[in-house]
Amino acid sequence: MVVDKNSNMRRRPVHGATIGIMVLDTGFERLPGDVAHAGTWSFPVQYRVVTGVRPQDVIEGNPEKALPAFYQAIDDLVALGVDGISTSCGFLAMVHPQLRAYSPVPVASSSLLQIPLILSTLPADNTVGVIVSDRKAMTDHHFLNVGAPLGLPMGELAHDGPIRSNMRNNAARVSYDAQERDILNVVEAMLAETPSIGAIVSECANLPPYSQAIERKFGLPVYDIVTLVEWLHAGLRPRGYRAI
Repeated sequence: MVVDKNSNMRRRPVHGATIGIMVLDTGFERLPGDVAHAGTWSFPVQYRVVTGVRPQDVIEGNPEKALPAFYQAIDDLVALGVDGISTSCGFLAMVHPQLRAYSPVPVASSSLLQIPLILSTLPADNTVGVIVSDRKAMTDHHFLNVGAPLGLPMGELAHDGPIRSNMRNNAARVSYDAQERDILNVVEAMLAETPSIGAIVSECANLPPYSQAIERKFGLPVYDIVTLVEWLHAGLRPRGYRAI
């Protein structure tokens, strides 16, 4: 798709939704704070479900096979009028270069994109801890493709814990409290293993509902897909100021 990136006059069937979000084909309950819960956002977003592409296809499989479906989703969102695009899975860092090369508008594919910037803000003896949904599936390429360094400490959600179980089984109802305990346990173990962690990045786009609880308990800044999309939106639609 060819789009004039510098034109605010392009045809827009839908107006007011600056950000488009490509959502994987799931059925589990999305809580406020989740990337795919519309109430998460203080600005309108436009969703596009990438039908037939499930989390396991991206995490355990080869996401390059799904690129045509993502390209079509990008085309559809841009045709509707969005000016920036994000996704609902941090593991799409694996195909970030391809998505970026294809899209005529900025693409923020994964919360991992924030790691280089966060590291540059921390004291020199601090590092970033990354919470991942599946450590075994996380490869060097996921980090290298978004300009992040290798060897960062990682905490993994328990395979049989409530968060991964609910996602795996497409649970129609989930418990916020149970999932909060799940993620706090992961962070506690990660910090005990690596006390030099000065900030946390949640790879999984379903974890932002618990970012505040993490910060309150451990006193560390927490970054996730929501902070990334809010950053993207802030650049696409800067706040206006008038002199008094």
